[in-house]
Amino acid sequence: MSVQTATRALLAGLATGGVIGAGLMGLGTPIASAAPRCSDVEVVFARGTDEPVGVGREGQAFVDSLKGNLKGKTVGVYAVDYPASYEFLQATAGAADAAAHVQLTVSTCPNTKIVLGGYSQGAAVIDGITGDPARLFGLGQPMPPEVADHVAAVVVFGNPLNRFGGPLTALSPLYGAKTLDLCNGADPVCSPGDDRPAHSQYVESGLTSQGAAFAADRVRSFVPPGV
Repeated sequence: MSVQTATRALLAGLATGGVIGAGLMGLGTPIASAAPRCSDVEVVFARGTDEPVGVGREGQAFVDSLKGNLKGKTVGVYAVDYPASYEFLQATAGAADAAAHVQLTVSTCPNTKIVLGGYSQGAAVIDGITGDPARLFGLGQPMPPEVADHVAAVVVFGNPLNRFGGPLTALSPLYGAKTLDLCNGADPVCSPGDDRPAHSQYVESGLTSQGAAFAADRVRSFVPPGV
């Protein structure tokens, strides 16, 4: 069995078990995204499997904490538009939508500092647009390199990439140094552990607040090109 086949099998197994519904993916054709209003900070967050449309519980906790850490700055929020279903290959739509929105933000609001985030399946969406395809078993297709100059921070929670490839911090040459990849103890989605409830406790464990503090520090020190 090839590494790529084994990777897909692992993610499919996690999806079937109801733990996660997505894996790393190649980008499809970017879809249209509404032109953003220019804010000081733009958070682009992908929710987890089977969460209602929006940024999800973890995403909302992350955004709320980030806003609390960045008082006096305007913070826009974009919820990645994708099914977040147990049909994990449909997450390609999330990667395409996230990439389209980020690139539109860069072109129309070049001074805006972008924060990327995702939880569980949503973390895999972010992997797909920021990771190195050569180290993602041929899956995924990052955004153009110059986009990274506008991204202040990347924060992912319960990231399935940790199960077979390593943390995004190590697999993303352009984004790794500005990334925080958080796994809650023995969460089986992002570790070899078997503590299934841990995958639903990123808010209670304080990790969403930790991620927001990291992103806020990066935002404060980050200077987009041309500023």
